[in-house]
Amino acid sequence: MGYRYIGAKTKILKEVLLRIQQIVKKGAHVTDLMCGTAAVSAGLRGLDYRVSAADVMTYSYHHARVALHFTTSPSFTGAADFIEKANTQEEFNLFPKTPYENIIDALNATLPVKGYFWREFSSAGQPLNTEKPRNYFTPENAESIDGIREAIKSLHASGQITALEHSLLLHDLIMAANDVANIAGTYGHYLSKTVKRASIPIRLQPTNLRVSPDGEQHRVLQGYAEDIASKIECALCYIDPPYMKRQYAANYHVLETLAREDEPEAIGVSGLRPWRDQYSNFCTKTKIRDSFRRIFQDMNCKHYLISYSEDGLLSLDELKSLTDEFGKTSIVTLTNKRFKSNESRLGTRITEYLVHLAIK
Repeated sequence: MGYRYIGAKTKILKEVLLRIQQIVKKGAHVTDLMCGTAAVSAGLRGLDYRVSAADVMTYSYHHARVALHFTTSPSFTGAADFIEKANTQEEFNLFPKTPYENIIDALNATLPVKGYFWREFSSAGQPLNTEKPRNYFTPENAESIDGIREAIKSLHASGQITALEHSLLLHDLIMAANDVANIAGTYGHYLSKTVKRASIPIRLQPTNLRVSPDGEQHRVLQGYAEDIASKIECALCYIDPPYMKRQYAANYHVLETLAREDEPEAIGVSGLRPWRDQYSNFCTKTKIRDSFRRIFQDMNCKHYLISYSEDGLLSLDELKSLTDEFGKTSIVTLTNKRFKSNESRLGTRITEYLVHLAIK
């Protein structure tokens, strides 16, 4: 399993964590204000920082909870009957499976359903608002997704799994669906022909969890960064804002629907969900400066580390001019392989920046 996500910081994670360690000591409270895949949050927890993670997207909320909150291995005690009915356990196993592995097996054995995902997002579907089927998933994988998401929703609604176990299973479903999605990189549109990886049957896989007592000291918030800023006091705030005009809520609408467990009206050729409730001002050049200013003014924080890119709506000089209003700015420059979701004319390398603002 892997993230197919614009701006994911897995490639520069070491550099980000090293820069944070140079600015604040381990054990300090660090906020990952637009946490996305929660890769940075997980890395910070691994370095013994106290972490607050936030994002406006629901799927990011579940990713962050999985990365930060497990203090013990999930027991799935309440789902024993569901696991037993699936009857996927071997009669004898020298190394018995964990409850987590057993529920993953049970979900993978769930009967397929021709439900919302099959109708709206499969090549054999019959979408309500357009005549042409949307080829995000093979019919078989879409039916499996429908069956699994119904099972997870039912387990949670009936109290058979805890809220944290619910987040974990949704995280696993999102990761598995992302692996077999017939896309070039985002869900802004699907590929016309089904590629090889999209033809592989979907299978949920257990996540390699970090389990330690410190999970209780971290917190995960959902909402706009500008609104959350006033609620946080921390030593350093890491900000990884969107770099482009295309909204994440539109680019990853399918994942958001998995996370919300709903069946929204799928609009247009791409089947977008209504997403204006997650509209980001950081994707608008006329509003991005004011959003940054709100954060710098409202948060009780002395250090900000901003990941930015040469593709950003603001030039590096424009961003530095903004941060200079509030304190001293220093910049580290990195060059990495570019994420490309289609046959873009952009080069294969991209220059990225780590911008440190020390408040006056």
